[in-house]
Amino acid sequence: MTIVHLLEKNAREKGAQTALIEINPEKSETRKITWNEYELVEPTAKQRHYRREITWQVFDEKANRLANMLNSTFGGSAKGKKVGILLMNCIDWLPIYFGILKTGALAVPLNFRYSSDEIEYCVSLAECDVLIFGPEFIGRVEQVADKLSKTVKLIFLGAGCPAFADDYNDLVSECSGVFPECTLEESDDAAIYFSSGTTGFPKAILHNHESLIHSCRVEQKHHFQTEDDCFLCIPPLYHTGAKMHWFGSLISGSKAVILKGTQAKHILDAVSKEKCTIVWLLVPWAQDILNALDSGEVKKEDYELKQWRLMHIGAQPVPQSLIKRWLEYFPEHQYDTNYGLSESIGPGAVHLGVENVHKVGAIGVAGYGWQIKIVDPSGNEVARGDVGELCLKGAGVMTCYYRDEKATADSLKDGWLYTGDMAMQDEDGFIYLVDRKKDVIITGGENLYPVQIENFLAAHKKIKDVAVIGLPDARLGEIAAAIIELKKGVTATEDEINEFCLELPRYKRPRKIIFADVPRNPTGKIEKPKLRKMYGAEGLVDSQNKS
Repeated sequence: MTIVHLLEKNAREKGAQTALIEINPEKSETRKITWNEYELVEPTAKQRHYRREITWQVFDEKANRLANMLNSTFGGSAKGKKVGILLMNCIDWLPIYFGILKTGALAVPLNFRYSSDEIEYCVSLAECDVLIFGPEFIGRVEQVADKLSKTVKLIFLGAGCPAFADDYNDLVSECSGVFPECTLEESDDAAIYFSSGTTGFPKAILHNHESLIHSCRVEQKHHFQTEDDCFLCIPPLYHTGAKMHWFGSLISGSKAVILKGTQAKHILDAVSKEKCTIVWLLVPWAQDILNALDSGEVKKEDYELKQWRLMHIGAQPVPQSLIKRWLEYFPEHQYDTNYGLSESIGPGAVHLGVENVHKVGAIGVAGYGWQIKIVDPSGNEVARGDVGELCLKGAGVMTCYYRDEKATADSLKDGWLYTGDMAMQDEDGFIYLVDRKKDVIITGGENLYPVQIENFLAAHKKIKDVAVIGLPDARLGEIAAAIIELKKGVTATEDEINEFCLELPRYKRPRKIIFADVPRNPTGKIEKPKLRKMYGAEGLVDSQNKS
């Protein structure tokens, strides 16, 4: 079985039930749509709350029409072809993804923040035959259209198709909504994802159909989705995290809401109006909700939230102080932390488990169908309590880094994925993420793990977000610098932060405090290479008088 068969099963058994809802709080129109209504009239600036929905039957028909179009484009079979997806979150995103998979072609989701050069690089690296893009990307695609169009068919989804592309609606409008089954094996290639780029230029990650169906099973086993659940999806669908959490809705045949917006009031409004039961948040969004509740900007009693049963977080380390605050406001919530990488088909390789809230701070234990080990530089397992590199093994591990044998050999060894994350395991078997291997700071011969310092500083009542990086130092080699983003409307001084840090061991205290915004990518990860570039250029920092 593949995830394509799960969609078809839902279309047969739950065809008239709602599958997807798209909400844009900055727009106003509300309607159900049929397969060929791809673009609605742009509302005026004063209008608010735009909503549309599709059933499982329409979802499947939309996927089928694209699949038939792709097969026709490639002389009867698109199997093995590669189709890029460059779209903002929208109700068409998942039907397009599944239409590609139905043919045996490979889906290649692209980060919506990519520059024109990065688009060209990733499309070329993945050897895409087609690129489907939306109106937000016309300018960026146009800059590289002459180069891409020599080997890539450019297809535009939206109103006002540019001259250098073919119109999506025109291409699929005459295609059948019924698709003859394509023989798919779990070992067949299915998708190419790209690494988040926080450690350099993106690498292409190849997954097969076994990986995708495994992620469906993992999500359902961890979060117990039934057809009565409703999942609120906010993060970008190009990333494995959002999509693989949505796979729990796919396998259970339950409804999901795609929210285009991250403001606290919009999240709570969507949960309330759509009766959402499961919400996956990134740390900044959870913080924003708590800050809005603290300030009175939003009031819990103004929303219908009693059906909301699970809040879970992934993609980054979660401060204990954040979850403590969350459970004070929402004591009835189940909570889970999920850990994974695009190389391990997103979340779930390690998870805390809703029954283990007493272990908040840990990323958890091996997920359903996963094995873990923590090793030293020689590949030997370390003792519990010692820090080493976290390794994963299971059906969701990538096939390879596409067209990069060296990177594959460095990361895949005897079926184990070496994650590059430093971790330790406590006496009960729970895993704590210490830091990225490449982010470890070596100061005066001591290893500093920035995540530990970040978690400590996150408990300060004035701090909204924090990142700790290493800066060069003439005496110690490197020192820890804390980039601190304060909450709105508050001020703080270096002396105030340094005094707070007196509770840390001397060698762990940041030796430089910088008040500035903390940049994060769309999946919530701190962009530390950007910070090192911004602040590392200041040259050597004199640490002689800092203690």
